[in-house]
Amino acid sequence: MSRSVDLNADMGESWGAYTMGRDADMLDIVTSANVACGFHGGDWNVMRETVRLARDRGVGIGAHPSFDDLRGFGRRRIAGDTFQEIENLIAYQIGALQAMAAMEGAAVTHVKSHGALGNMVTEDEDLARAVARAAKAVDPALTLVAMPGTANQRAAEAVGLPVALEVYADRAYEADGTLTPRRLDGAMIHDAEFASERVLRMVTDGEIEARTGETVSVTPETICVHGDNPVAVAMARAIRGRLEAGGVTLARF
Repeated sequence: MSRSVDLNADMGESWGAYTMGRDADMLDIVTSANVACGFHGGDWNVMRETVRLARDRGVGIGAHPSFDDLRGFGRRRIAGDTFQEIENLIAYQIGALQAMAAMEGAAVTHVKSHGALGNMVTEDEDLARAVARAAKAVDPALTLVAMPGTANQRAAEAVGLPVALEVYADRAYEADGTLTPRRLDGAMIHDAEFASERVLRMVTDGEIEARTGETVSVTPETICVHGDNPVAVAMARAIRGRLEAGGVTLARF
């Protein structure tokens, strides 16, 4: 049975004089782009240029909001904000990307939380609901990208947002289906061929081997390759080629 799956990457994370990732090359391979909205990376110039490149290639455009943590690349857990403040934070970032998309005659179609925020919404029900409420208030047609079985998925479904279930090509998994913390050895995967075989197993068999050897069930509707991984382009290309050779169609969700 043939099936279709989306391939996404985080991009638009350069800002000012600092360059991050190879966005133009990645946009020739992926089908969806998660665009930084200025709070962990990106700025207004980078955002608009990334939108334009994605539009020209027919790649889906999504907002990639984070905590206000440019210095820490959005990877530090920040506590103390009220849930109303979190809603405002997310809505502000989605709106900024929507403005840039409008300038290029494009549209923002999905939202995916970045970094520490992305990790926290998998486990914190209240935080996940705040993010989902913000996305729903800005545009109820937005798709929320979420790991399966998480607070993030439940929050999206509770407010009536469409959900795209995500797996990660370049991250190791724990036995409970969560991502291996980056501080542990082997958390990041840099072998493109290994990653491509692993992703094919996820898509065709619905399972993946955890870091400690257990089999974890997954439901891949969209596959993420981190744009800041040094081998991101080679990995995305290998994954696309392996999936297509296995009879899987790559298409926007």
